[in-house]
Amino acid sequence: MTEPQTPAIRPEDVSATADGLTPAPATAPPAFPRPPVQEPAPASAAPMVVRPAQVAPPVAPPVAPPFAPPAPAAPNPVAPPAPAAPNPSLELRRSLGALRTEVGKAVVGQDAAVTGLVIALLCRGHVLLEGVPGVAKTLLVRTLAAALDLGTKRIQFTPDLMPGDVTGSLVYDARTAQFSFREGPVFTNLLLADEINRTPPKTQASLLEAMEERQVSVDGKPRPLPDPFIVIATQNPVEYEGTYPLPEAQLDRFLLKLTLPLLEREHEIEVLARHAAGFDPQDLAGAGVRPVAGARDLARARAEVGHVQISRDVMGYAVDVCRATRSSPSLSLGVSPRGATALLATSRAWAWLSGRTFVTPDDVKALAHPTLRHRVQLRAEAELEGVTAESVLDTVLSTVPVPR
Repeated sequence: MTEPQTPAIRPEDVSATADGLTPAPATAPPAFPRPPVQEPAPASAAPMVVRPAQVAPPVAPPVAPPFAPPAPAAPNPVAPPAPAAPNPSLELRRSLGALRTEVGKAVVGQDAAVTGLVIALLCRGHVLLEGVPGVAKTLLVRTLAAALDLGTKRIQFTPDLMPGDVTGSLVYDARTAQFSFREGPVFTNLLLADEINRTPPKTQASLLEAMEERQVSVDGKPRPLPDPFIVIATQNPVEYEGTYPLPEAQLDRFLLKLTLPLLEREHEIEVLARHAAGFDPQDLAGAGVRPVAGARDLARARAEVGHVQISRDVMGYAVDVCRATRSSPSLSLGVSPRGATALLATSRAWAWLSGRTFVTPDDVKALAHPTLRHRVQLRAEAELEGVTAESVLDTVLSTVPVPR
């Protein structure tokens, strides 16, 4: 007996269910009707006539719209990267940093003093240079002026120097029968007041208005000084006979007090080698000193220093350092509020030169000595015991808590 044959299940008769594949019922119509299949005509049949209506029209290629932008090119993986945009702040710092190299062509071993003078220029402050004779104080100022393309004049302070010799005076002109003002050497950018403590207090006071107001009043008429204008005064720390020590009010006008130490052995050998090779201190151009920055660069740098941020905690730290000097048992005079503002200004300038936009407590510590050392006065008994302003500031910086 023959088994009944099971009809074959076609794929289109199968539908998907949750249980798996289940044969679709025979009566279910297909979801999409299939087009009829035409059987091929026999070879003996007449040729089929194709009517024009049955011929599909040719498809025209797409036409690009007029003024169409070209398709973007594929990125080249081996193309070199685009050059970075110039950083004005970095260029300014490099220009001012090049001053140390340029000044080093004439002055050896005084890089710290050059940095201090640059900070003073950024803060528009005055500097007191202290050092024994022969450590290139005058040459340092002249070389810095040449590297900055600024004007400089030198006044040799002596006991017979008069205030008019510094500020200028009215001179009678016989041709016009009128008085005309003749400018003194104070009308310059960098004024070198050489051995300022050798002139009487009356002549020393002639610089107070120029240092504070940046102007000179003659015959009741104020006359502005050039910009920038700073006074760089020198004094000898070992010879006090016939000198007039600067009063505290005038010392407080100086932003920084920089000390120029004696050179190390290698630096002193370098000085002798340069002189043996024909170096002439009066010929800075022959030594290769060239301008690397100018007054416009200083103005731009001062504007950027003004945007350096300082937190309230760091400001409190600077104030605490200054207030601690007022309660020191070794001092009869501590740092005034003007000294605190000076410490703020120098710390911001140092932070900008270091490439930062904010001030840290380390910046305050780094500038505390040159900014505050001339603003304190030792007691007589402390001086007899060998205490110095430097040691007092060291003690203050080690005891005042540093903000975290």
